[in-house]
Amino acid sequence: MGLQTDGHGGWYDKKGEFVAKTEKGQLKFFNKRQRVGKQDPPQTDREKNLSATSYEKEPAQEPAAQQAPAQEGPPPVEKTKGTLTVAFGRFNPPTTGHEKLLDTVASSSDDGDYIIIPSRSNDKKKNPLDPDTKVSVMRQMFPQHSERIVNDPQNRTIFDVLKKAHMDGYAGVRIIGGGDRVAEFEKLSNNYNGKLYQFDNLEVLSAGDRDPDGDDVSGMSASKQRKAAAEGDFASFRKGVPSTLNNKQAKELYNNLRAAMQIKEGWNMWEIAPKFDWKNLRENFIKENIFEVGHIVENLNTGLVGKIIRRGTNYLICVTEDNIMFKSWIKDVNEEVVNGTEKQGVPADQRLVGTDAFRKYVETMVPGSEWGKQFINKYRKK
Repeated sequence: MGLQTDGHGGWYDKKGEFVAKTEKGQLKFFNKRQRVGKQDPPQTDREKNLSATSYEKEPAQEPAAQQAPAQEGPPPVEKTKGTLTVAFGRFNPPTTGHEKLLDTVASSSDDGDYIIIPSRSNDKKKNPLDPDTKVSVMRQMFPQHSERIVNDPQNRTIFDVLKKAHMDGYAGVRIIGGGDRVAEFEKLSNNYNGKLYQFDNLEVLSAGDRDPDGDDVSGMSASKQRKAAAEGDFASFRKGVPSTLNNKQAKELYNNLRAAMQIKEGWNMWEIAPKFDWKNLRENFIKENIFEVGHIVENLNTGLVGKIIRRGTNYLICVTEDNIMFKSWIKDVNEEVVNGTEKQGVPADQRLVGTDAFRKYVETMVPGSEWGKQFINKYRKK
């Protein structure tokens, strides 16, 4: 900056005029109301304590082009399309209950303009089927919707889906979800309309509430299917598989699910289907065996991945790398996983280099990084 020190914390410009002072290791400028060559204004008590008259150079003016503020919000896109109807979900595994959801999406759409987006979540407990297998099974189960079921690695979160719809020129989006997820989708999607994407209309509709005790389609869920697979109950599992799959195909799905869940290694109901063992999930949460502050988790409804910054009674407050804050019930999140395996104890060479998950895993081991380990600098002057 071209300043000269007087050896006592004071700093002078090339004209020999006092402009700044070092305070607690920081350079502090004083009397910014004064301009060089003009009379001092009345001094404040703080300025009177300084050893010299306080001046500051006229601030340099940057070219107008450099002063233009950065564009805020999503890039402008010509709206050439109407409203896209969307369903974003885990479908792990897909069931007869999901058929009702897909039919609702289709009937709610404008002129059949709808898409089904299975999430990319994959782990041995709550999301045992990998995305490719899941999409393949869904297209067999629901042939009337097969062309609308999208298998795109870029659609990791509901925001990815909405941003793409914006860039594709849609003027509006209609999100269809289970009754227990409507409020979550509605709050998140509307909070970021105009910031990450821009729609003239954005609505969230319910596909209906499931009856957890029901034996019909309304009571079928992926949790029930995972529970049946874990307990070795194929008869109950078969009830949740649409008739579009024959017994041989249903048995193959059942076996694939059990293999992916690694049932032989032992399992806990609260981990694979928390709605059926809420007591133990809650107990492990209270004892801080799971979901500690600072841990990285994924919201299984929206696909958002964030760091836990606060633990509530039965919920978490998290923030993503992009500073998107979200709230999740503990039944709806998983500790982040890499390539379908939990991070703990997995050698780095067994993770897929080039993926976002691998990058985030590496960042957790980098001292000083935003998401990495933080160390105290014992040599820092207090």
